[in-house]
Amino acid sequence: MPSSDQLLRAPKVLLHDHLDGGLRPATVVDLAAEVGYTGLPTTDPDELGAWFVADEPRKDLVRYLEGFTHTVAVMQTKDALERVARECVEDLSRDGVVYAEVRFAPELHTERGLDLVTVVESVLAGFEVGASEAAAAGRPIVIRALLTAMRTAARSPEIAELAVSFRDAGVCGFDVAGAEAGYPPTRHLDAFQLVQRENFHATLHAGEAFGLPSIWEALQWCNAERLGHGVRIVDDIEVGPDGTVTLGRLAAYVRDRRVPLEMCPTSNVHTGAVPSLAEHPIELLRRLRFRVTLNTDNRLMSGVSMTSEMAALCATFGWGFADLEWLTLNAMKSAFHPFDQRLTLIDAVIKPRYAALTAEAVRTASAQR
Repeated sequence: MPSSDQLLRAPKVLLHDHLDGGLRPATVVDLAAEVGYTGLPTTDPDELGAWFVADEPRKDLVRYLEGFTHTVAVMQTKDALERVARECVEDLSRDGVVYAEVRFAPELHTERGLDLVTVVESVLAGFEVGASEAAAAGRPIVIRALLTAMRTAARSPEIAELAVSFRDAGVCGFDVAGAEAGYPPTRHLDAFQLVQRENFHATLHAGEAFGLPSIWEALQWCNAERLGHGVRIVDDIEVGPDGTVTLGRLAAYVRDRRVPLEMCPTSNVHTGAVPSLAEHPIELLRRLRFRVTLNTDNRLMSGVSMTSEMAALCATFGWGFADLEWLTLNAMKSAFHPFDQRLTLIDAVIKPRYAALTAEAVRTASAQR
């Protein structure tokens, strides 16, 4: 099994990561003091970090979601947004991420008077500084933004227009997130049709807390190019007592069309979407060769990084570098990034670095015999 050091050095591609779910605990404390926010459960960074990650997450969904109340509350100024974005890039680059799409909902950051354009400009400015600093430190990373509209609100066409307007400035796509039950994707059809008319990109949270209808609408009505989570596609897959697998019509469509699944295993356990990592469908879907990708979702609330996710799944399913490289290539192929630039990252960064790690692992295993 790959060592922790090797996993840290492995090149990673991240497609599903929420900006407001990935703050450093110390930054939350600092920003709360700056804006006079007094709602934190503690101002000790270590204690706060532990508070965000509930001990029994499936029994503590309210606590999981409550965390966003605090992070969003301190992300209401230009300086705060720039700092959070810059630190996000630094943290991801230190974790070996070479390409990332980080999403955020601009409408959540206007409580103190910022307009939507200023919110996006502030985050992109932070990304730019963070990427420059990472490159100077020898950890180059390509960072892009996804703009998210909230399912429970009625601003999705406005956010879609905003995303398109920033398409040449660092925004690579549009997303809709929030409670699935009672808020089907088709409520936001106008926004997705706008994105399609502009030849832009869209992903959509679907099949996380709700079932197959959410996935079907996302694909067949909204024409989403990727599925955020998509774990409930397993409900359309039957595994017989002898191990024979039968795909339903929707599951077959998703696999045949190579629809990327932005899977976030630890987060899915924490939100109760699956009972445990061992029971997560990512391994079944990998074996069936669905276009599976590995992601963090909310690094603060789940206490994870891409490296820790890789380590957990290697330990749970016995994965090796071949599996991790396959997942990483899936993600890079599925990125909302120009084709030629995806190929460059694949051929010049991802494949060579995995080849070197694989050769190193072979040498280490031979020396231990």
